[in-house]
Order: sequence, then structure tokens, then C-alpha cells
Amino acid sequence: MPTVNLDDAQAHLREIISGLNPGDQVVIVQSGRPLAMLTRSRPNQWPCSAGTAKNTRHWMAPDFDAPLEDFREYME
Repeated sequence: MPTVNLDDAQAHLREIISGLNPGDQVVIVQSGRPLAMLTRSRPNQWPCSAGTAKNTRHWMAPDFDAPLEDFREYME
């Protein structure tokens, strides 16, 4: 489990939290002794909702549905 000094944690708390994945933990130490444990909480909702990409341009290869040579014998 990673550790960070109390002074560094105070100076860079926003960066430390943003670098954690949900469920990850960091131990905050002072003078080499554990002082506190910081845990990133799990999100309460999905970061996107239905319809948010409605007006977004998407690229699709012109041959995306072309049969693959490896499976040609199964397609006949």
C-alpha cells in the first residue's frame, strides 16, 4: 500500500485523490508512523447517461462488416 508524508499530502491532496482508482488506498504518515488512511470511494452513478453521445460524430471503417478471410469457409 503506497504511503505519502503528511506535508506532501497537504500540499498535493487534489492530485493524490485524482490519481487513485475507486477502492485504492493511500496511507498518510508522519515521522514514519501511519497517521491516516485515504480511500477513494466508488462513484454513485455512471459518468455518462443515455443520449449523451447523440450529436457526437463517430468513425466506422468502411469494411467493418466485411467477412474475414479466416472465417470464409464457415460463411459459405
